[in-house]
Amino acid sequence: MNDSILKPEPSPILRWTVLFFISLAMFGNYYLYDSIAPIADLLKRDLGFSDANIGSLYSVYSVAAIIVLLVGGIIIDKFGTKFSILLFGAICVLAGFVTAIAADLNMMLVGRFLLGIGSEPLIVAVTTALAKWFKGKELSFAFGINLTIARLGSVSADNSPTWATGLYASWEGPLMLAAGIGFACVVGAIAYYILESSASKKYQIGQAGETDKINFKEFFKFGKSFWFIVALCLTFYAAIFPFRSFAIKFFMEAHGSTREFAGFLNSILPLSAMIATPLFGLLVDKVGNRALFMMFGSILIMPVFLIFAYSSISLFVPIIMMGIAFSLIPAVMWPSVAYIVPEKRLGTAYSVMTLIQQVGLAGMNWLIGFANDSQGASAANPEGYNLGLWIFSILGFFGLFFAFMLRRNETGPNRHGLENPTGKRD
Repeated sequence: MNDSILKPEPSPILRWTVLFFISLAMFGNYYLYDSIAPIADLLKRDLGFSDANIGSLYSVYSVAAIIVLLVGGIIIDKFGTKFSILLFGAICVLAGFVTAIAADLNMMLVGRFLLGIGSEPLIVAVTTALAKWFKGKELSFAFGINLTIARLGSVSADNSPTWATGLYASWEGPLMLAAGIGFACVVGAIAYYILESSASKKYQIGQAGETDKINFKEFFKFGKSFWFIVALCLTFYAAIFPFRSFAIKFFMEAHGSTREFAGFLNSILPLSAMIATPLFGLLVDKVGNRALFMMFGSILIMPVFLIFAYSSISLFVPIIMMGIAFSLIPAVMWPSVAYIVPEKRLGTAYSVMTLIQQVGLAGMNWLIGFANDSQGASAANPEGYNLGLWIFSILGFFGLFFAFMLRRNETGPNRHGLENPTGKRD
């Protein structure tokens, strides 16, 4: 008899301890990524960075992510989750320190490129580890908790001007703080390495299967509904995340906000998603109409950027509208793929979505920075931000168009059941 059959399953306490430590690694990862936005104006003042330079700090991350996605999960499959989480967590820590000690754009770009190389496969490795430990148990809930702790990293970074005010006299302090917090990637990884190494000798741990990889032969086998979702994914994230890249600087220079209040406004998006995304997911599972909900989220996105540009209404109004959309669309969009793509092609489908999303982020972060520079966006010329805000609004229009096309396809003869609560075609 196989010895593994005789091994007991790990206790709930052990599983939730594992969840805590790998989520800690994700917390550090998310904090590092979002550490640039609160100092965007300081980089411009102290180092002479243009907005295009600042945008490139995000774009180069996405370029690295694209390279990693094209390579696939080879390292994770070959060396296992515990080694992969430690390796990629260490790369994230190195990236944080390279970025913090860089005094010129090129070295800072190297740091952000390294972050993309470490961050994206770290997310895949953590997801794989969760599947190993929680599959057949509380997997969906564990994913939700993991994402909540990870997004706390974004919320903490956005609000760092409030709780670490003394460091914001220059750009160095906040980036050294981020590098220090980034050590959570390695602390969590080491703890997980020890836990899995010990547990594998005593307990029967599940098998997660292979990580998602891109299979180019599968590209032409996806139907119209899938590509409408991919197009919505591209336009939605290309509007939301590049806006967040410049939002704190924008709120300060165009609306006269303090750095602390601007950071708080920016943090509302991940904070609202932490709370509302699971609730929207439960709602859609009950009532269906997934494409219709995506249309509603797209409608909310369209006007918010023009409200920022031309209205004197409280900033909380457009931010709350954006927060609802940021919670609603992902809650519906990503699970919808599982209803319209066969399970054997699901890994490729999600990899394609993520790849195209990163291509959009790479281009749009730089484009918005270039638009701001071309219009002379600054505190002295807040109208210079309007071109970028119009670009975001146009993306919102295209997002609504793709959501409408998805709705039309899913209410026609080629529907997959996306609008039914059960996801089954009637």
